[in-house]
Amino acid sequence: MCAYHYVLAVLSITLSTIFNGDIYLTEALNGGFSVELIHRDSPKSPLYNFSETQFERMTNAISHSLNRVKHFYPQEYGVNYRVLQAPLTHNYGSYFMKFSIGTPSFDVMAHFDTGSNLIWLQCQPCKKCYSQTNPIFDPSKSKTYEVASCSSNACKLIKGSNCKKISLNSQCQYKISYGDNSVSSGDVGYETFTFGTNVKNSPTRIDKIIFGCGHDNHGVFNPISTGMIGLGNGVVSLTSQLGAAIDNKFSYCLALEHNIPSLLNFGEMLSGPGTVSTPLVSGSSSVFDYVNLKGMTVAGKRLDFLTLFGNTGKIILDTGSSFTFLPTNFYKKLESLVAAQIKLQRVTDKKLLPEGLKLCYKSSVLELKAPPITVHFDGANIVLNQYNTFALFDHGLLCFTFNIDDKISIFGNSAQFDFLVGIDRQKKIVSFKPTQCGKL
Repeated sequence: MCAYHYVLAVLSITLSTIFNGDIYLTEALNGGFSVELIHRDSPKSPLYNFSETQFERMTNAISHSLNRVKHFYPQEYGVNYRVLQAPLTHNYGSYFMKFSIGTPSFDVMAHFDTGSNLIWLQCQPCKKCYSQTNPIFDPSKSKTYEVASCSSNACKLIKGSNCKKISLNSQCQYKISYGDNSVSSGDVGYETFTFGTNVKNSPTRIDKIIFGCGHDNHGVFNPISTGMIGLGNGVVSLTSQLGAAIDNKFSYCLALEHNIPSLLNFGEMLSGPGTVSTPLVSGSSSVFDYVNLKGMTVAGKRLDFLTLFGNTGKIILDTGSSFTFLPTNFYKKLESLVAAQIKLQRVTDKKLLPEGLKLCYKSSVLELKAPPITVHFDGANIVLNQYNTFALFDHGLLCFTFNIDDKISIFGNSAQFDFLVGIDRQKKIVSFKPTQCGKL
């Protein structure tokens, strides 16, 4: 039976507070639940702009991806601070998850990111908040909201947390900064989260999730977003908090077509014909998911990544960037192999090239016959097809969606289209399975 069609056996899990506020899961999710991922450019998305052209959409995707890279730079990265599935919306190469918080439930849509750790939302009263389209969550109206004390385990888990004294009580505070200089700060709290409200399965209620209730948030945030849902490898991400209840596993499948929902699953690992796996490896940050990239093959010619760059074969799996970023020397050799297989007119006028992209053709999707690229991870090979490596930027303009960065390597979401990607942080493996994600 497909993982996405499991019936939800347990509708809620609870967490208990013991020994100075330590939080532990007390029940496991049997069967889990599913949440849709909705592409930002889908007419179903609240972010959809009918007036935008394809060129404008792709230009925005480039801009976001180029800024996104800074999020992963080690010297700039700083944080002061079964099957479970949830709805996401794509925004310039990132996704949003729709769920509910509090009692009574309050609908929110937050930025979903496998490259971030902390969960945080904008909260009333807002001292300095970015403009938000939807109402802002007011914790004073929720029966299940609780501020974490300075002595709680929740406060200890968040790096850079500090303490605020209010009368005889103490309240834990967080502050998180991103590579683009965006900042969120406020109270560390516990709250009930409800997922799966817009899919076929019954909603799943999860009590006492640790999150940041942000009263001061400013920077580059989309007004439709109420905050951030971190699914990174850090201790306070959503996946880490669920931990044993989801067997420390989650998976996602990003549909190629923008108007077809994708899915996010927590708890299910991949198996069956066509599934390949590669080890998760440690990197410069404990938050990101790294794998070893050994090389790539085009038309029978292999480029060895390790030979070119010694021990720098680590690459980050990222759902937040549309594009894949590789070091200059490797990219140039790869581009040369790809271009040699395409017998079409290449665009050489830099004024016509989208920002940061270097390999473009005047062509229709049907005319372009881009070669498959075999990606060699440690112990796992996957084949990227044309839709993973080229995108339509304007009428008759198709561009290679790989780019250059010499500080960090990123395997972006376009390269992951129509792959079921499973991450098992207990066994420390990532699995890939070619899948028509829109048909799940």
